[in-house]
Amino acid sequence: MKKSSLTVLVLLLVLSLGLAGCKSSSEGASSDGKEKGGGVMIYGRGGDAVGLDPAHETDGESFIVTEQVFETLTGYKKENTDVVPELAKSWDISKDGLKYTFKLEKGVKFQDGTDFNADAVVKNFERWVNGDAAKFPYYASMFGGFKNDPGQVIKEVKALDDSTVEFTLKRPQAPFLKNLAMSPFAISSPAAIDKYGDKYGEHPVGTGPFKFKEWKRGDTISVVKNDKYWKKGLPKLDGVTFKVIKDNSARLNALTKGEVDLIDGVNPSDIDKIKSDKNLQIFERPSMNVAYFGFNTEKAPFNKKEVRQAISHLVNKDDLIKNFYNGTAEPAITPLPSSIAGQNKDVKDYAYDEAKAKELLKKAGYPNGFKMDLWAMPVSRPYMPNGQKIAEAIQANLAKVGIKANIVTFEWGTYLEKLRKGEAPAFLIGWTGDNGDADNFLYTLLDKDTIDSNNYSRYKSEPVHKLLIEAQSTADEAKREELYKKAQEIIHEDAPWVPLVHAKPQLAGVSTIKGFYPHPKGSQSFVDVSMSK
Repeated sequence: MKKSSLTVLVLLLVLSLGLAGCKSSSEGASSDGKEKGGGVMIYGRGGDAVGLDPAHETDGESFIVTEQVFETLTGYKKENTDVVPELAKSWDISKDGLKYTFKLEKGVKFQDGTDFNADAVVKNFERWVNGDAAKFPYYASMFGGFKNDPGQVIKEVKALDDSTVEFTLKRPQAPFLKNLAMSPFAISSPAAIDKYGDKYGEHPVGTGPFKFKEWKRGDTISVVKNDKYWKKGLPKLDGVTFKVIKDNSARLNALTKGEVDLIDGVNPSDIDKIKSDKNLQIFERPSMNVAYFGFNTEKAPFNKKEVRQAISHLVNKDDLIKNFYNGTAEPAITPLPSSIAGQNKDVKDYAYDEAKAKELLKKAGYPNGFKMDLWAMPVSRPYMPNGQKIAEAIQANLAKVGIKANIVTFEWGTYLEKLRKGEAPAFLIGWTGDNGDADNFLYTLLDKDTIDSNNYSRYKSEPVHKLLIEAQSTADEAKREELYKKAQEIIHEDAPWVPLVHAKPQLAGVSTIKGFYPHPKGSQSFVDVSMSK
């Protein structure tokens, strides 16, 4: 062989290897540029998941991962919270609203190769009902408690045959089908739960379009295509990698450089910059959330309504929206956003009024103010892009009437756990609705039944409780709305929170992403998302 020919071959080999090493995250697109799907999408986000057992967690950073791995009996439409079949292909409801009979999809396998069937559904619900708020906080929030608790809604779950499961309720629950579609009630492999025990949250196994691969704490979580997924032709991607980049600006920089494909927590001030870049696109998540400044109503001085009302007069929501949301939010007056049926538009907000605040503090026995800790979130969330800055703005306003607030924070998982246990005296947090129902805001966040789960203010009101249970138990939507409006009037007077804003969360991605629709509930499966060159 001539030396020149050998040289050419070597050069060609080097060139081919170089090209092979330069494939982007959208690998899988065809050479003519037409969409072929495939590739691994890299999703940049502000914080890590707390855990990957969906029944155990309450945070969106966990659910955005678990929704790739797991599925629920019922689901939601791609763009809204209308209920559609998922693992249950159909259902019948008894006239009295106490029995739900579900026909399940046949031939579905968990990712460990075991069968999804009625027995698996029963075992999941038995696991939850025999737990407690520390293990399964959402179960109590949505179904009234655990086994033998007086408020428990689900009386029995039983398999009628391999593909039929029957739920018997103690009382009607209007949002029952919507509740079943929520991320925490995804169906896990019973075999995997038995195998991994307390470590199951690190080894999740569901029926979803992607399989869990690897978790590098504080850095990345990787899921890969489930080649045996029961929905033909899906998923389109080969996998998704969830990458933690805590700072919003750093996250956008990584997107601009091509290091990630999709990001959440976009600074509102960066929206115009993103829109002007032909290689990027903006996604706006429909608003179904609330950011709030909460008080632990069991801890002094916040056990006094006048103190809570005084502080309610010291938060300038318009300034917060102007300075930290760039107009991508609206002031919150009650916990319910306008997208939720039952919002009471007649409730009047606490106007910013330092004189009124001083008057209420004097009435409560604190004429010169007091010292307090104000807990601020350590991560960017859809309802609050920068918790630290918002805490500082509130801190400055409180100081005007002698309230000296010391800002405190913790790692995200620790922050949530301490809130659940009632350790925070006053705190910033928020909520993205799970199912589009008023019950999921008012009962879940502010009912006495949900203390130790999602009622971080530990607020107890018997009149509110009676209204919320009555609203749950009637199928008449007009009546339910009136009951929720009455509950909001009482909650507003008691002021366990200062509702801050209802935000319009912004995401950004590369222009090649197709089929991505940010869901109002704050997370969604990437089952039919694709990328092309």
